[in-house]
Amino acid sequence: MIPLNSYSKLKALLREKKISPVEIAEAYSKRIQKFNPKINAFLEFDPEKLLKAAKASEDRHQKNNTLSEMDGIPIAIKDNLCITGELTTCSSKILENFRSPYDATAIVKLKEKGLLLIPRTNMDEFAMGSSTENSAFGTTLNPINTSKVPGGSSGGSAAAVSASFAPLALGSDTGGSIRQPASLTGIWGLKPTYGRISRYGLIAYASSLDQIGPFSNDIAGIVDSFSVMNGVDPRDQTTANAKVFQPNSVTQTSWKGKKVGVMNRKDISWQKDVILKYQRVLDLIEKEGAELVELDFSIFSYSIPIYYLIATAECSSNLSRFDGIRYGKRIDSSGKLEDLYVDSRTQGFGKEVKRRILLGTFSLSAGYYEAYYGKAQKARIMIRKAYESFFQKVDIILQPTSPSTAFELGEKTKDPLQMYLADTLTTSSNLAGVPSISCPFGVDSNGLPIGMQLTAPHFEEERLLSYAYALNQFDEATVTLPDEII
Repeated sequence: MIPLNSYSKLKALLREKKISPVEIAEAYSKRIQKFNPKINAFLEFDPEKLLKAAKASEDRHQKNNTLSEMDGIPIAIKDNLCITGELTTCSSKILENFRSPYDATAIVKLKEKGLLLIPRTNMDEFAMGSSTENSAFGTTLNPINTSKVPGGSSGGSAAAVSASFAPLALGSDTGGSIRQPASLTGIWGLKPTYGRISRYGLIAYASSLDQIGPFSNDIAGIVDSFSVMNGVDPRDQTTANAKVFQPNSVTQTSWKGKKVGVMNRKDISWQKDVILKYQRVLDLIEKEGAELVELDFSIFSYSIPIYYLIATAECSSNLSRFDGIRYGKRIDSSGKLEDLYVDSRTQGFGKEVKRRILLGTFSLSAGYYEAYYGKAQKARIMIRKAYESFFQKVDIILQPTSPSTAFELGEKTKDPLQMYLADTLTTSSNLAGVPSISCPFGVDSNGLPIGMQLTAPHFEEERLLSYAYALNQFDEATVTLPDEII
């Protein structure tokens, strides 16, 4: 039996030559073809391409010439990461026929280590959403309960790992788009420090906030995949010249004597089960010897408006290139240039993308720039300084990832503000650029997953992942898939 739901076991069996890359690929391929039509995690799937890559990997294994210990392990790829010759649509009609002429840097690094790429997972259009209901190609369902959303915008990648379609997946996180779906589907999801992983080849939503990161069905998969992708890239001037992360630098830390930053639990309006689970984890680490330090997160209540001013302004600029001439769907019915622009963008973009482009264009317009975008940038600095002051007092910060477990399909689509508030606990990390990880931590009373979020100082992924290992030691209730997709 191939352990499709455990990256660590899969890697060990592969290393011991008890299973082969072809056997792994065939097992995942069979599962994807059987269950993906129900979940819609993948927008397309080519079993022949996967098998061809697996055979090349198996040949390397047989010759003892593997590219890495991950050679032959599949990884699902979000639909906004460029892969040579593959469709890269951002789940948008405006790019539905676009094939990338080059590889993203993260993709190059994965190929160099022999991972088997499985493009392309569903997402909210241009990464704008928190439920994967904004895709132009259908909604992705939560594998744990198919009446619920998987979160977003990287909901397809999260669902692929949660449903055991792949042990690893790539997503992008602009305001919580890796961590929130990881929490809602019961898996691990890492947003690294801004600049740790090159954004070259990631189709931009908000350039100062976007960060590529991995999903995994266990913490070891996060550590290994992050170690492959991090590092400076001359093609992305925002990548940081920081010490390259090494997986052997991560060891499980002890909670004893550590200062852990926590939230006040008295006046928070989260789902009751989330509050109870948060109290549970705090009780556990306090019993292990941690000192709980209550932090003043009041300034973070402004994170959502700050985020939506900055993100929409940047998306307005970034998406201006999709005009029917340089890129994307071309609608030229009248022969007039202005009509071409208007019709191509009107028919190509979905409702939520249009909303955010309009918001961003307004905040950047003459007479409003300083009042909105300028003030948001100043407020963003305050968020960053708040984190800096926190880490003078504590070693790590521990919060829930999401204020609720997975919500019903369609529950928040008519109220954009309620959808935006789904990211209320995650956007501050993007504004400050600090690394955060969502760790699965049991379930609510209905069996829906709950995630806990750890946050560390800039470029301290070693610390962050060491605490993630420590959190993983607690024996909490596990997430189970429904009978129809087991």
